[in-house]
Amino acid sequence: MTPQGWTLILVFTALVLALARPMGIWLFALYEGRSTPLHRVLGPVERGFYRLAGINPEDEQSWRAYALHMLLFQLVLALFTYAVLRLQAVLPLNPRELPGLGSDGALNTAVSFTTNTNWQWYSGEVALSNFSQMFGLTIHNFLSAATGIAIAFALFRGFARREVGTIGNFWADCTRVTLYLLLPICIVYTLFLVASGVPQTLASSVDATTLEGVKQTIIMGPIASQEAIKMLGTNGGGFLNANSAHPFENPTALTNLVQMLSIFAIGSGLTWCFGKAVGNTRQGWAILAAMMVLFLAGAGVTYWQEAVGNPVLHNLGVAGGNMEGKEVRFGIAASALFSVVTTAASCGAVNAMHDSFTALGGMIPLFNIQLGEVVVGGVGAGIYGFLLFALLAVFIAGLMVGRTPEYVGKKIEAKEVKLAVLAIAVLPLCILGFTAVSAVLPAGLAGPLNKGPHGFTEMIYAFSSGTGNNGSAFAGLTAGTPFYNGLLSVAMWIGRFFMIVPALAIAGSLAAKKYTPETAGSFPTTGPLWVGLLIGIILIVGGLTFLPSLALGPIADHLAMTSGQLF
Repeated sequence: MTPQGWTLILVFTALVLALARPMGIWLFALYEGRSTPLHRVLGPVERGFYRLAGINPEDEQSWRAYALHMLLFQLVLALFTYAVLRLQAVLPLNPRELPGLGSDGALNTAVSFTTNTNWQWYSGEVALSNFSQMFGLTIHNFLSAATGIAIAFALFRGFARREVGTIGNFWADCTRVTLYLLLPICIVYTLFLVASGVPQTLASSVDATTLEGVKQTIIMGPIASQEAIKMLGTNGGGFLNANSAHPFENPTALTNLVQMLSIFAIGSGLTWCFGKAVGNTRQGWAILAAMMVLFLAGAGVTYWQEAVGNPVLHNLGVAGGNMEGKEVRFGIAASALFSVVTTAASCGAVNAMHDSFTALGGMIPLFNIQLGEVVVGGVGAGIYGFLLFALLAVFIAGLMVGRTPEYVGKKIEAKEVKLAVLAIAVLPLCILGFTAVSAVLPAGLAGPLNKGPHGFTEMIYAFSSGTGNNGSAFAGLTAGTPFYNGLLSVAMWIGRFFMIVPALAIAGSLAAKKYTPETAGSFPTTGPLWVGLLIGIILIVGGLTFLPSLALGPIADHLAMTSGQLF
């Protein structure tokens, strides 16, 4: 560990905190439907879309209507992408004449990008044409991100409104987020990446001769535009197989820092937006404080373990930290930090291979996902997932003080707690259930590259990443089979929508309730005690649920490593 490494982690955290308020202000304007400076240019586009689609943005929806419209939209998007991938061979912008994907692979990819997971069983530059990348995947990067933010807005309205039966209009929320937030930032972001050396072209490839005289074909394409929304929308799916470890996607230390900041930017801003929506920005700062404590703890452990390195190699005379699977242009600190950022958010982009991390260094990204992707989390998904834990925490606090629990002026009753528990329980049921099935069936056991604890970690990481809608891979697992493609498709769909629908039901229930003013007996939800309770509930739920499986995987792997055994 070096002072420079710790400085990078602390500077990154400070920048995230500095970005939270300005991003939150912009998000709050979109949440309220207020005019922004961009409306002068993009307002006619928005109104033209409404007229074309026959939508009145002022017509508000109940939570059931909001959920139904959202689900139908996602289903249509998934079918569209499935068709694009299957018909790739006959579609344009395919100069290398790549064939269409098989049925199970196309299904997995369509579900993956619809759910904002962006799990990739394939090598992007080998399997997909420019058309598939641009129209099949990049469109999803925008719309899945916009959907997550729209759901967050709907839940905010549930807390903020009083005695009403509506929580907004899904189409208006999704359109405004796409037009006035994601598109403008991505245009600027893309230009920055192009200036930094990231390719943006419709050319398929170029031939080059190396200094050794070897001829090499280098895959090109519209990489910069996909990279921008991949990071900002916490999508994570790489144009190239090596993802953000590839110099075409992430060429410099500056682009590496900007990519990490863009992963957290919207998620941190939504915490401030929530506080503003409920009339108390301290509520948002308390949530962000809890997120940052969990993030810093994870980043510290991962950096420490990677900097310490492998004792088995040390005994063989190879000193230093663990550089296996890391880019030398980033080093240990930036690689460790990136791994925690991308799994604390539901991004899944990687600039180093998590399978090559030390056992405990690789456990932290896994545990981040298993906590529910709430440590900042994906755009929208992080804050609404965190608020489910907040409802659980305030319910427990209410039991301790002997009164009906309240949160931001709304009484939290049995219905909301049951819905929150239902949504939170989805993660462990899918992760542990599907991992157990894979660990006993021949088709599942054929996947891991390694045996023993490390192979088990490869399997549970895959289902944690799929169900948590993260998309990063531990590597080592051969997942492009009908068994894993099918099972992971189910996990991704359940992990996304079996959490969204209960969250919307909670929003509808809360919006219909009266406002309950705070009294001297109310449990405070803005101070250090509340932050500590939130952190404790998240860790206890995650620890009790996943500690046994972690003991079978990375913890057993670490103990074996310290005793001199490598699998």
